[in-house]
Amino acid sequence: MGFFSKMKEKMFGDDMSSEIMKGAHDDGYVQLDADSSEKSAKFLVRPFILDDFENIKPILDALREGHTIALINIKTLKDKDLVELKRAINKLKKTCDAIDGDIAGFGDDWIAATPAFAHIHRGKAAEQKKEDVSEVTEFQD
Repeated sequence: MGFFSKMKEKMFGDDMSSEIMKGAHDDGYVQLDADSSEKSAKFLVRPFILDDFENIKPILDALREGHTIALINIKTLKDKDLVELKRAINKLKKTCDAIDGDIAGFGDDWIAATPAFAHIHRGKAAEQKKEDVSEVTEFQD
């Protein structure tokens, strides 16, 4: 038994691998269902465009489901109405806190929001700023 046959057997089991490969020998190719990969995915990274406060609902719903990391383009709303943008960001923050998720901005026009299974790396510069701020608040007390 060859290397690939052993791998195929370990991955799919004996019955499943023979069924999958039967179609490959007959036609010369195996057809995979494109929809099945999205359904079996453990999580989804999905882009959103936030151009109005009312468009926040699908983002919040996706985060609450717990399987979607949202990459949100806020440029349109930022250019249109800063008050609505602040309101939307506060709503996103509250939702991320409620689901034990994480939220962070990157660049001038993007926000990443994650459910509980993922957290956003902020790097040493952000950690240093946090330490500097905490030292300043300690001296002020």
